[in-house]
Amino acid sequence: MSAPTENRSTVTEREARQVAEAARERDWHKPSFAKELFLGRFRLDLVHPHPMPAEESVRRGEEFLAKLRAFCEAEIDSARIEREARIPDEVVAGLKELGALGMKIDPKYGGLGLSQLYYNKALALVGSVSPAVGALLSAHQSIGVPQPLKMFGTEEQKEAFLPRCARTDISAFLLTEPDVGSDPARLATTAVPDGDEYVLDGVKLWTTNGVVADLLVVMARVPKSEGHKGGITAFVVEAGSEGITVEHRNAFMGLRGIENGVTRFHRVRVPAGHRIGPEGAGLKIALTTLNTGRLSLPAMCAGAGKWCLKIAREWSAEREQWGKPLALHEAVGAKISFIAATTFALEAVLDLSSQMADEDRNDIRIEAALAKLYGSEMAWRMADELVQIRGGRGYETAESLKARGERAVPAEQMLRDLRINRIFEGSTEIMHLLIAREAVDAHLSVAGDLIDPAKSLPQKAKAGAQAGVFYAKWLPRLVAGPGQLPSSYAEFRHGVDLSTHLRYIERTSRRLARATFYGMSRWQGRMETKQGFLGRIVDVGAELFAMSAACVRAERLRTRDEHGREAYQLADAFCRQSRIRVEELFGRLWTNTDDLDRKVVKGVLGGAYTWLEEGIVDPSEEGPWIADATPGPSTHENARRPYGG
Repeated sequence: MSAPTENRSTVTEREARQVAEAARERDWHKPSFAKELFLGRFRLDLVHPHPMPAEESVRRGEEFLAKLRAFCEAEIDSARIEREARIPDEVVAGLKELGALGMKIDPKYGGLGLSQLYYNKALALVGSVSPAVGALLSAHQSIGVPQPLKMFGTEEQKEAFLPRCARTDISAFLLTEPDVGSDPARLATTAVPDGDEYVLDGVKLWTTNGVVADLLVVMARVPKSEGHKGGITAFVVEAGSEGITVEHRNAFMGLRGIENGVTRFHRVRVPAGHRIGPEGAGLKIALTTLNTGRLSLPAMCAGAGKWCLKIAREWSAEREQWGKPLALHEAVGAKISFIAATTFALEAVLDLSSQMADEDRNDIRIEAALAKLYGSEMAWRMADELVQIRGGRGYETAESLKARGERAVPAEQMLRDLRINRIFEGSTEIMHLLIAREAVDAHLSVAGDLIDPAKSLPQKAKAGAQAGVFYAKWLPRLVAGPGQLPSSYAEFRHGVDLSTHLRYIERTSRRLARATFYGMSRWQGRMETKQGFLGRIVDVGAELFAMSAACVRAERLRTRDEHGREAYQLADAFCRQSRIRVEELFGRLWTNTDDLDRKVVKGVLGGAYTWLEEGIVDPSEEGPWIADATPGPSTHENARRPYGG
């Protein structure tokens, strides 16, 4: 039997929710297209005409992309990285020379100052040749030291650290612990004040870039004491500080070149001047950073889709079965159509969200989360379809294909590499809950006290009055709208008629809002436990957002005479495929096995079905399910390996 994990912190469900809720960005100071979509209001004016980048931004971005492409083609050997499970030092040195470490850093601190749009284009490009290199650059800039300092750092901190991050130093973000994943209320790493310093103790897990990092963003809990508010707090920490040990470099099914490990802190002294923001603001800083940081993953997912389309096109035109090219067989053709249409939509979602981030006129916290959720799920599905199209060759490694004289196409590697995106930076399940919380925010703002069992009767009465006023205005607006008028959105009719899809989005947005309201009315305080229902609500919203982005992008390309006819065809195909998925999701809102599933799960956990596990041999070795993370000195040799060090 495995020994129980010791020193595991216990936090009630209510306490965990309170910590997460306190870290949320509660106010909405800017409009949000996606938030309005979930409320039944299709605000096409917020995304159409499609926002466009400034000419100078385009010039600098394209200039850098040309240099980066030349570097990727000449210097990055993807097969070698996969084979050796390392990114060669000379590749990292070359990226530093190009300025790739500082793509998002202001030029006054030595960076390139690229827009979010071009930063994401760069990640898509790099990630297409090596997802591991893409992950290195993304973890460094999207969630590492540069982004939180850009948003929350003091001028002194920016001057001290950003020039290093722009040219020489790799950074990493350390939040997760062996027994703490998406529930930060149980964070165990501590930062105890001691004069003008803090003393860090604890263990961090899955530290992407942590094995090679020079600078770390560390989340630690400051104990509440006199003069100290306490709470989860963010720090910039020198990775080479005394008391820091990289105890292990983790290995994964994919992304074999990433430097991800386990890092132990034992009495590590950090100057108070390295604290980012006030005490207790760490989670808010992390979540706010991720609002745009999450766009790095869909960037690489969009790049993966482009590669899948290229390989599917070339292979299915070359390969013949039963007297005609593989692509002309309907079963295969449907897969190719799905890949092409979905790639168009993923790039549309990415470009729209990125440009909205650059313009800063809209609050994109939901859009970025939807882009991450949708991009990671659909890219995995596209890669899976590519493997199927390639057949046995799709399952065979590129090295094996090359050894027997065929083109070394790493389709199976792409499938393995993409799988982590459904877990990275918020798993699909967590993203469903996060987006659902934002989607029902307007309802909870007016009726939250009404369904909160902890609230008093006077508080519930007041909430009831507020809810009555809100719903008296809101509900009638869900009955009818432009989606019921055949003349609506006529500017999207050019050969192919996209206006029909926009009318569908408008109607379905109202239908989605009605379903959400009905769910809240039916389950009230238990709504948060209905994760299957909430997940489907979010998935419908994601499809509607993607359809909107696809149509708006097609029209933009048409007006600029950039493959407009073909773009309209792809947008039409995607919307028709998406509408089928939406109708299936609506059907499953009310016709599902959620209640039965809960009963089966209780039976599984209670041991009622252990007889079903008979007749196998479990090859797993003995050991604790969760490694011991008791604070103290390390007993391991330091596995830290800075590039060029």
